[in-house]
Amino acid sequence: MGFLIRTAITAVAFYIAANLVTGIYFPSLMNLIIAAIIFGVVNAVIRPIVATLSLPLTVLTLGLFTLVVNALMLALTALLMPGMRITSFWAAFVGAVVIWIVSWLANKLVGDRHSAVAR
Repeated sequence: MGFLIRTAITAVAFYIAANLVTGIYFPSLMNLIIAAIIFGVVNAVIRPIVATLSLPLTVLTLGLFTLVVNALMLALTALLMPGMRITSFWAAFVGAVVIWIVSWLANKLVGDRHSAVAR
């Protein structure tokens, strides 16, 4: 799956999260797209380091601490992206869950169509 498709999926997930979760705000569509790119970079560069360092907590909580790591990556994206606002940890937490679900569903749909075309 290409970079543009993943970025588009993340942008759609951000849009849905901003509409469903009180406390997540994007001032414009362009801001949302740039935030999706920054989120991809944060997840590619910083998330593996944080996930490795938090591995004992993740094991102790049977994987649930991964949700906290996802919320922290979303909050970090908001810090790096001017205009994007997340008002609380719980908004980041619920937003991260919504983004994960939407991204997972979209990747399943895109992945299934791609494999069907390849057959």
